[in-house]
Amino acid sequence: MNLEDLPIRDDLKGRKPYGAPQIDVPVRLNTNENPYPPSAELVADLAEEVRRSAGELNRYPEREAEALRADLAGYLGHGLTLEQVWAANGSNEVLQQILQAFGGYGRSALGFEPSYSMHPIITSGTSTAWVGGVREADFALDPVKAAAAVEEHDPDIVFLTSPNNPTGTALPLETIVAVLRVARGVVVVDEAYAEFARQGTPSALTLLGEFPRLIVTRTMSKAFAMAGTRLGYLAAHPAVVQALQLVRLPYHLSTLTQAAARVALRHREELLGTVAALRDERDATVAWLRGKGLTVADSDANFVLFGRFPDRRKVWEGLLERGVLIREVGPPEWLRVSIGTSEEMAAFRAALEGVL
Repeated sequence: MNLEDLPIRDDLKGRKPYGAPQIDVPVRLNTNENPYPPSAELVADLAEEVRRSAGELNRYPEREAEALRADLAGYLGHGLTLEQVWAANGSNEVLQQILQAFGGYGRSALGFEPSYSMHPIITSGTSTAWVGGVREADFALDPVKAAAAVEEHDPDIVFLTSPNNPTGTALPLETIVAVLRVARGVVVVDEAYAEFARQGTPSALTLLGEFPRLIVTRTMSKAFAMAGTRLGYLAAHPAVVQALQLVRLPYHLSTLTQAAARVALRHREELLGTVAALRDERDATVAWLRGKGLTVADSDANFVLFGRFPDRRKVWEGLLERGVLIREVGPPEWLRVSIGTSEEMAAFRAALEGVL
């Protein structure tokens, strides 16, 4: 029997699963991970926390993860309390719960493309209609046009990404406010890469007090270098958190996930200590690529979108042949490279020189 023989939903037929290539090469710069592993001290602290938790693994985890949510609120600041914070298995599960609570059959979600490709995938998976808005030629989002698109389509959910994936640029607060003022439904600002933003870039967290239907999502997979933990979270009005509790699976966050995330938050000074170095490496990469005559999108994230290549597949394959894996994603003619260590970025530059 093949997949086509199963009675799956019509709107899922012909689709392919999401996922970046997982290829064993010397330099992997395709999934926007933080390249710096946790220290021996953090690993020891985590091992001890797991050891303490292991004696109670016969019991269900703390269902509402209140201790973790309180720690996350403390990290985010802005006067947030645990009642305004929610956590799940990666920011994708957070997004899925938002769509389960506010989307569904007969409802719609709007996002401005190119953007994070999981937004329309999760949207369709919850039987919510997807509406693709349009960005400017430089991938920016005009506040007047964005607000007009929201008024025209009247979606139940609006997705904004800041910094945007795969283009990398953060949104000005004026654009977010323009959308919030006209949106009937909830507005989700996906800030998965917020810690990498250039100095002085404001967060949508500053708007939570004024706009109760605003949801700001974050992750520990990027700046926190804890992609393997699978911990995403959001900040919103307490009523939004209550709505998500209606659709979350019981005991959705394991005891070990909660323990690992709390250890990471205790060690946040160490984990976030690599962000400045990655920012510098990103900015140097942007300058180097432009020096080679390539077009590069401004980036506030830990990756850079660059092009334009008549045959980007040929460039991607050429890099792969030289042991460097980047991402063939986003608009045609463009490629995306995650920012790695200085040694990895030197290997990327050498490989791209060879390809060009």
